[in-house]
Amino acid sequence: MTSLDPALTDALRTERAYHDTCRVALAAMVEGAAEQVVIGEDVSASGADAEVLGFRLRSRAKAMRELPPGPLFFGRLDFGADDPEHGGQHYHVGRVRITTDPAAPPLVVDWRAPVSRAFYQASAGDPQGVAVRRRFGWAPGSRGDSAGLTGLEDEHLGRGESRPGDLLAREIERPRIGPMRDIAATIQPEQDDLVRAALADSVCVQGAPGTGKTAVGLHRAAYLLYTHPRRLTRSGLLILGPHRTFLSYIAEVLPSLGESGVRQATLLDEIARHPVTGTDTVPAATVKHDPRTAEVLRRALYARVSTEGVTDLAVPDGSYRWRVPAAELAAIVAAVRAEEPPYAVGRERVRTRVVRRLRDRAERRSGILPASWTRRVERCRPLTAQLDAVWPRVRPEEVLTQLLTDPALLDRAADGLLDPEERAALLWPRPPRSYKSARWSAADLVLLDELAGLIEHPQGYGHIVVDEAQDLSPMECRAVARRAAFGSLTVLGDLAQGTTPWAARDWSVQLRHLGRPDAAVVPLTTGFRVPAAVVELANRLLPRLGVAVPAATSLRTDGELTLRPTDDLLGTTVTAVRDALTREGSVGVVTADAGTGPVRAALTAAGLAPAGPEALGARLAVVPASVVKGLEYDHVVAVEPAAVVEAEERGAHRLYVVLTRAVSRLDVVHTRPLPF
Repeated sequence: MTSLDPALTDALRTERAYHDTCRVALAAMVEGAAEQVVIGEDVSASGADAEVLGFRLRSRAKAMRELPPGPLFFGRLDFGADDPEHGGQHYHVGRVRITTDPAAPPLVVDWRAPVSRAFYQASAGDPQGVAVRRRFGWAPGSRGDSAGLTGLEDEHLGRGESRPGDLLAREIERPRIGPMRDIAATIQPEQDDLVRAALADSVCVQGAPGTGKTAVGLHRAAYLLYTHPRRLTRSGLLILGPHRTFLSYIAEVLPSLGESGVRQATLLDEIARHPVTGTDTVPAATVKHDPRTAEVLRRALYARVSTEGVTDLAVPDGSYRWRVPAAELAAIVAAVRAEEPPYAVGRERVRTRVVRRLRDRAERRSGILPASWTRRVERCRPLTAQLDAVWPRVRPEEVLTQLLTDPALLDRAADGLLDPEERAALLWPRPPRSYKSARWSAADLVLLDELAGLIEHPQGYGHIVVDEAQDLSPMECRAVARRAAFGSLTVLGDLAQGTTPWAARDWSVQLRHLGRPDAAVVPLTTGFRVPAAVVELANRLLPRLGVAVPAATSLRTDGELTLRPTDDLLGTTVTAVRDALTREGSVGVVTADAGTGPVRAALTAAGLAPAGPEALGARLAVVPASVVKGLEYDHVVAVEPAAVVEAEERGAHRLYVVLTRAVSRLDVVHTRPLPF
């Protein structure tokens, strides 16, 4: 059934009326959630129970209140009469569950509910009990007014009909203006399998451009929060993105799916103990991100544990002194050291074992002792002084500052691991007076996090979604792994889009650094975002990239590709932008970083007033190639591809990213030969 079908009028009128009913019910749910907060505050319970209840009620009320305006459903399932579980029932599918009463059948089922899976997975070959699958078409930018429901299409799966219609294609191809939106209405079966993977499963998605890997990761996060709310509320869920612009771009996806309060951060945000005020040379940064450096740091830290010169320990107990001979103390330290606990845990383990021996001796003399005796001995000055001598307290900053300023210490710690040139690259050219005055680089913060993890394990998350994971260094991967020690990962990326000097070339290596060597690697190769003509152009770069990834394909046949050779780079760029602005949708002008100034000036002089990449709702933006990853525009004007390639070591990978940001049209403006 389409908008041209005469039978549409009655069906559309009925569905609009149903949407009005759902809107009234949702308003009542929002009001009811607010009332429950008031009631919950008066509940008679223990202070702790009341606080937990109040938090849950306030969180639910906040989530309901902050639901963005929009259509309340995008699909409907009509089950056949012979289906054993849902026979004769029909369900509207939307982003959140809507009901008139918690005990009543829902007016709209959540897209994450088990029954909704058939909306994404049912086919003519496997209808899963579904007789009719209906998709709804909404006017672009609809805020959920029933008048915005403009069309519907039915697939009669019970009759063997399964052909996605125009509404699905139009939704996928809808212009990209503003932040990223959810894809709950258009999830494909292979994406749905990944979204609904179990919480315990770590999954790696090798996604070609436009295959929706970022959307899959975000929807998996929403699915896990829906399926395991208490566990993930307690342990937390983290979304890691490559940079702040990307995080701004994806920020509205989870709230649109009814999930607010999820931490979304860059890895630097997550690990930063200090502001980044220093810079590294390329050789220094390369060594700092190398996994061998982890062992160098471990050696430097545990070199502080020493029993040389240890003396007998004498602990006063009234008029008596309990003694631990030096040899016995050294044996305790050696035994704990062999167990390889976190550094701070090891120090306290030594303290505990010494006190246990003292207590055993004291109780043989005086009988059972109170807990206060143990606490007093644990904190007595002689024991603490002896601990400070054999297993001193330490801060990560102290260890790293000493390591990067003391050639002799670095030589000992890096012996057999780093060559002399690599050690020289690590040393700070101008040592600070102390760690408090150090100028920390971004790579230094990664090393500080490694040391902090060796001293005391960080509090982890129940699940972490890592986007653009191919760009993480081995040391950055270790930082992620520490935070997922007792949780799971969704790893998203594309080896062909690796642009950092240490970008991964093989997922098995990257997953080993992430602590998930057995995670399944699932390829997504069929694109829904990038037109086929653009994909075919970008695929011509693959042989230059040195990674074994399958070539992408696209279901989009509607796109346009224009190559504009010219002698006037800026003038032709202005012309290309003017042409793009005559079409619907966003326009991104992407150039090598050094070229953004001249391009911006030329467009401004032409009266076109471009914004920067941070202006997500802007119609026209000039975007440096270094920050375009993860973003998308309806029309991309790629300026001088040869300059993008020459700008950095992995410039060909960067160009691959640039070319695949286009949703509908790509203009390539160049004065030099194309590097394809």
